[in-house]
Amino acid sequence: MFRRSSLTWPIILASTILALIVVLLVLWIVGQAAAHSWPLLLIGTVFFLLLLIGMVLYLILTIKEIRLNRRQANFIDSVTHELKSPIASIKLCLQTLDMRDVDLDQQREFHRFMLEDVGRLDGLIDHLLTVARLDHAEKPVAVERVQLEPLLRKCAELIERRYKFESGRIELDLQACEVTGNAHDLEMVFMNLIDNAMKYGAATPQVRVQLFAAGKDRVMVRVSDNGAGVHYELRRKIFDRFFRGGSELERTTQGTGLGLYLVKSVVGKMRGSVHVQGRGPLGGATFEVELPGVACSEPPPVATAESAGALTVRNPS
Repeated sequence: MFRRSSLTWPIILASTILALIVVLLVLWIVGQAAAHSWPLLLIGTVFFLLLLIGMVLYLILTIKEIRLNRRQANFIDSVTHELKSPIASIKLCLQTLDMRDVDLDQQREFHRFMLEDVGRLDGLIDHLLTVARLDHAEKPVAVERVQLEPLLRKCAELIERRYKFESGRIELDLQACEVTGNAHDLEMVFMNLIDNAMKYGAATPQVRVQLFAAGKDRVMVRVSDNGAGVHYELRRKIFDRFFRGGSELERTTQGTGLGLYLVKSVVGKMRGSVHVQGRGPLGGATFEVELPGVACSEPPPVATAESAGALTVRNPS
């Protein structure tokens, strides 16, 4: 197992060095003041202060680097688990189909299980590729005029199917709105938020998704759950890359620590913003995504997962 770096010794070492620098600075000032060497006193004091500032910055950067290493180690553990579980499931299904004679209904059930696992793997790879695209300067992605209402309905339907809940389990309160962006990226944003709401909700999860116009040329999407909420100290950290609270080996929920980082990065590139409230209308966390967009004068037809290809309208050329 990868050994997590400890913050104890770097902090102790840096604190000791800082204390020695301060003591040396005080002795220097006292000695030079007694000798009335004012020019040397001024020059030495400036250099000592610069050295002190450099040590403080070095300590801060070291702590950040160790924390990043911890998050990366957790990321490796989580990705290993996310890859191994569906591969093991697919392998078991294939071995069963190969070694036993199963009827047509059972074959269809095994095929459905394998398709779900392949979709899980595809989603993980898609996240990793999106992170790589966001971290490197590339050509801008294609921009479309996206109807958010049918897109959110599609996301809710897919999440309900993923968790095997009955249709309508996720409460939707949607106004017809339109934004300019990339439909694939927007779908990834709201799939992540709704999926998190289901994962971190109560034992019987409740999720509410709201969409409405929020001022001039802005629209707001709120995703609320009935879970434990988000502690105040974590409300900024949860959007960091690889961040997941706790130990990966003791975790009960799936994930890689990339979902909310992708949400923040994609929304930021669209000149929007994302915030989290510790307690929302359902008692748990509420994520608010504000995007540049407008309310539609006429609501578009309700779309289902089967009509996913008709979710966007491209700008006229």
